[in-house]
Amino acid sequence: MSPALPDGDVPPADGTLPASVRDGAEERAFGVYLHVPFCRVRCGYCDFNTYTSAELGGGASQAAYAGTALDEVRLARRVLADAGLPARPVATVFVGGGTPTLLPVDDLVGLLDGVRQAWGLADGAEVTTEANPDSVTPEGLERLAAGGFTRVSFGMQSAVPHVLATLERTHDPARVPDAVRWAQDAGLRVSLDLIYGTPGESLADWRTSLEAVLGGGVDHVSAYALVVEPGTRMAAQVRRGEVALPDEDDQAAKYELADELLGAAGLAAYEVSNWARTPQDACRHNLAYWRGDDWWGIGPGAHSHVGGVRWWNVKHPRAYADRLAAGTSPAAGREVLDAEAARLERVLLGVRLAEGLPLAALEAPARRAVAGLVADGLVEPRAALGADGPGRVVLTRRGRLLADAVVRTLVAA
Repeated sequence: MSPALPDGDVPPADGTLPASVRDGAEERAFGVYLHVPFCRVRCGYCDFNTYTSAELGGGASQAAYAGTALDEVRLARRVLADAGLPARPVATVFVGGGTPTLLPVDDLVGLLDGVRQAWGLADGAEVTTEANPDSVTPEGLERLAAGGFTRVSFGMQSAVPHVLATLERTHDPARVPDAVRWAQDAGLRVSLDLIYGTPGESLADWRTSLEAVLGGGVDHVSAYALVVEPGTRMAAQVRRGEVALPDEDDQAAKYELADELLGAAGLAAYEVSNWARTPQDACRHNLAYWRGDDWWGIGPGAHSHVGGVRWWNVKHPRAYADRLAAGTSPAAGREVLDAEAARLERVLLGVRLAEGLPLAALEAPARRAVAGLVADGLVEPRAALGADGPGRVVLTRRGRLLADAVVRTLVAA
């Protein structure tokens, strides 16, 4: 079961944005997220807004989906133009899900063409699609590259069969190297996504997965600790005592092993859970989220942010399709961030980045609290002292493990 949408104000039926979104817009990049809410099966740990094809029909079906999403692209173009925002070509496009590559390649390329027609693509734009290793072919990847995609992010999760079985992942881990090679041969950059801390996963299992990733020669890796969300099948298994979650020490050991092995192979952590071989290999779309740029989220349940206004669409694909067919915005709620909320969000997101958070972005009490974080080994002393420029809060490896605690200290000061 997907999580409930947040509370918020009732948005205008036509999606109109306040005039305040124009402030500073020239300094913010603009990206587009396209949500494809379809999966062949629903994994037991997943709480994303996804549906199997058997659950849907009519205008919400896979076959009709690309056309429905393009209706929102056209609505977005109108709303942004009516708000008086400057013309900004799209810097990044990210197609996520779900499993976007369950859609025909022509639909994915058609979605990208719709974005290109609405706003244009910036020179060197990053265009990513997520994919499962068993949902791609060499020919399909070549067609994606020819259609303008530059990057693919494969949901590998693990290289160990019993771990994949616990996660209810259906792909054969032996297929991952093939999928990586096909994508690279097509000229696409490749990222692999991993999950650590699955019930029953040993440290040796995790090392096996990391070594498999490094054997593929990819330039970007994401590794996330498993979080068992309420309402998922795995949460019910934990509640019934059928599976046992690892403790915090186990997860910390796995994070440290990932950082050691990836670092030794030349991939540096540019965000708490993301490693890239060079700055150019970092996911620019995700960086836009962490830096507070603008993006429009297309699709059921998708979230958007433009100029301090955040909103989210209705969750169910049928309700989403019905609203667009009626010519109304699919937004279910929105909020306008005040100065305090914006400040807290900047701290929350900024400290996760390897570049760190400028001390100048903190209130005076929080700046004073940084000394204690340095003493606790959570913040790099040289960066905090401004040895190489203006002082910044840059997390140590231990600080990355305790990033939430660092944030709590800074916002409570």
